[in-house]
Amino acid sequence: MTAAAAHSEAEVYDLRGLKCPLPVMKARKRLSAMAAGASLWVETTDPLAVIDIPHFCQEDGHALEASERVEAGHRFLIRKKA
Repeated sequence: MTAAAAHSEAEVYDLRGLKCPLPVMKARKRLSAMAAGASLWVETTDPLAVIDIPHFCQEDGHALEASERVEAGHRFLIRKKA
C-alpha cells in the first residue's frame, strides 16, 4: 500500500478538547483494537500532544507517519506496529 493510500484509508479519531494524558490514553486504547499495520489519524487541540504523541509512538513501537499543524491544533497519522 502506498503512503497516499494509507492516508486516505486511515480512520480519524477526534480527540479535540481533551487534555493530557487523555489523548494518548484514548489513542492507545483505540490502536489496541485495530489490526497490525492499520493507520489512525489522531486530531487534538492539546498543545502538549506535539510532545506526547511522538513519545507514545516511540515507546509503544508505532510509526508516526505524519504530524501536521491544523487550524484548531494538530493531527497525527499513526501506523500500528506490525
